[in-house]
Amino acid sequence: MCAGRENFGIGGPSRTVSQGAGAAIPPRGERESTLPRWNRLLAALAAVALGIPAAAQARSEKSRVVQKALRQSVRVEVQVAGKVVRAASGVVVASDEGRSYVLTNQHVVQREGLRGSANFVVVIERPKLHRLEAKLVAEGEVPDDDLALLSVPEQLTPTQIAAEDEVQVGDDVVVIGAPYGRSLSVSSGIVSQLEADEADSRIQRSMKTDAPIGYGASGGGVFSVPSGKLVGLVEGYRTAKVAFGGVAGNDFSFDVPMPGETFLAPASKLRAFVARAGLARMAGIEGPLPVDARADRRPMAAGSPRRGPLLPRPHAPRL
Repeated sequence: MCAGRENFGIGGPSRTVSQGAGAAIPPRGERESTLPRWNRLLAALAAVALGIPAAAQARSEKSRVVQKALRQSVRVEVQVAGKVVRAASGVVVASDEGRSYVLTNQHVVQREGLRGSANFVVVIERPKLHRLEAKLVAEGEVPDDDLALLSVPEQLTPTQIAAEDEVQVGDDVVVIGAPYGRSLSVSSGIVSQLEADEADSRIQRSMKTDAPIGYGASGGGVFSVPSGKLVGLVEGYRTAKVAFGGVAGNDFSFDVPMPGETFLAPASKLRAFVARAGLARMAGIEGPLPVDARADRRPMAAGSPRRGPLLPRPHAPRL
């Protein structure tokens, strides 16, 4: 129940309304000055309440993609006489009957310039750190196909390669790589450029991301958010030389990766290469794929894995 009383006194008319156990509404002038403050407070609380779920959902989507991608990503080591002479990254793209196939760059597994016979080792970090001897089963030709496939004797979790129409400029991505041969690390950005063939738009020629990477991230996977599918593979990056004046006239300089200049092998190229290697069915690649005359003049069909190089590599890429 509410009880009200109007008083007319020296200060003019005033009204005090009591409600419940002693609660009171202030006089009119005081009430008018208080309401805007309450309105602003309520509006701020509403904005925060509406903003928190969206931010939390965005964080959870990216975190989910990262955690899954880390289990599908590996480190690749090239060893000569038991010593690591080259380190890079890779992604598991197919797995069946206790054997898995890792996609990486051809310039990672190149043998030219090595002083001795090369051995390939795949380092799995999750769920438990261990190393597996790998066998080179397919390699492309640089610059059109800077890709290679390694086989390891263990059932690993493969990723799914995105279709050509599942990646667009501006899409959010995360990049998983092993810079400087250390543990897998994560960076994020967007697809900043995607170049398609003029005659057939389904054939993607090149791709870029603004996600920062470091030396050793070659072969690292680029995963779409929120789908988690593989949309690209790191091939290289453009750098800028930064120089400083040193003590006693000694100058120092080092190369810094340029933002937005990380080059990727796009999804179209990855699907075509894996299919030509005979892993289309195992990798879940369905339907006829477009024929790219630069890479192969025959249809890209499924079949048994090819146990040898697809094409010889004439020279190293200039990254």
